[in-house]
Amino acid sequence: MRILSIQSSVAYGYVGNSAATFPLQRLGNEVWPVLTVHFSNHTGYGQWRGQVFDPAVVAEVIEGIADRGVLGTADAVLTGYQGSPGVAQVVLDTVARVRSLNPSAVYCCDPVMGDVGRGMFVLPGLPELIRERVVPVADVLTPNAFELAYLSAPEPDPAAVDLSRLASVDGLLTAVETVRGMGPSTVLVTSVEHAGGVGRIETDQPEIAMVAVDETGAYEVRTPRLPISVNGAGDVTAALFLAHLAEGVEVALARTASSVYAVLERTAASASREIQLVDAQQSIADPLCEFPVRRLA
Repeated sequence: MRILSIQSSVAYGYVGNSAATFPLQRLGNEVWPVLTVHFSNHTGYGQWRGQVFDPAVVAEVIEGIADRGVLGTADAVLTGYQGSPGVAQVVLDTVARVRSLNPSAVYCCDPVMGDVGRGMFVLPGLPELIRERVVPVADVLTPNAFELAYLSAPEPDPAAVDLSRLASVDGLLTAVETVRGMGPSTVLVTSVEHAGGVGRIETDQPEIAMVAVDETGAYEVRTPRLPISVNGAGDVTAALFLAHLAEGVEVALARTASSVYAVLERTAASASREIQLVDAQQSIADPLCEFPVRRLA
C-alpha cells in the first residue's frame, strides 16, 4: 500500500509521522511523509525547538509529489494532528485531489483534538472545523473516547464534553453510529474506559479497550492497562489500523491491539518517555494477536 501521511514530525522521539512512518514501513508499506511541523521533540517535554510550517509550504510539498506523477497512485491518505484551519484546508484539498485521481483511495483521519484530563488542546474553532468539514469526508476515523463524545454530541461544546453518554455499550455504539452517519464507514474508538463489561468475566486486572465498527458489525478488544502515559501511541494505533484494515476490521483490531500493547509494554519496562518502536518492531511485523476480539453487535 502507498500512503500519503500528512502529520507533524520530531527529530527526537516518536509522535506524528515520526511515530507512524516506521511501523507502516515495517509492515511493507510505501510511505510519503509530508510534515506539518518539525520540532526537536514532542511538546510533552514542555520545551522544544523548531518550526510550524505555513500551510502553503505543506501544499507546496504535496504539489511536488504530484509533479512526479505519482499522487494518483496513493492508496490512502493518513492524517493526525492538523494544527490550524489552513492545514485542515490543505488536507481537504489533497484528499479531494487524490480521490479524483484514484476513486478507491481511502482517507484515514485521526481527529486529534483533546483527551480526558486535558480537554481540548487545539486552537479555538478547530474542533468545529474538524467535526463539520473533515469528519464527513473521512472513510476511516480513529477518535479516542473523549473525541467521540464531542463529535457525536447533539449540541457539541468543545468546552463541555460529556463522556457520560458513553458509559454503556449501547451508549458507546449509539455515539459511533452518529459519527458513522456523518460520513466515515469505519470507526475505531480508542481509550474506552468501561470496556463493554456486559457478559464479560471481570478480573482484578485494570483493562482498557478499543472498539471498531463497520458495516459488518461492532467489535471490542481488551488489553491490560499499563501504568504509563506516553505521547505517540495514538499515532501508531491509527497507522497500524489503516495498514491492517484490508484484512477486515476484526483482524485489524486484533493485530493493532497486540502490536500497540507490545510497544507500550516495552516502553513501561524501559522507563522511557518515548515509545519503544524499534525495540518492539518484531511485534509490529508479526503480532501475536493474543487478545481475543469479541462481537458487540
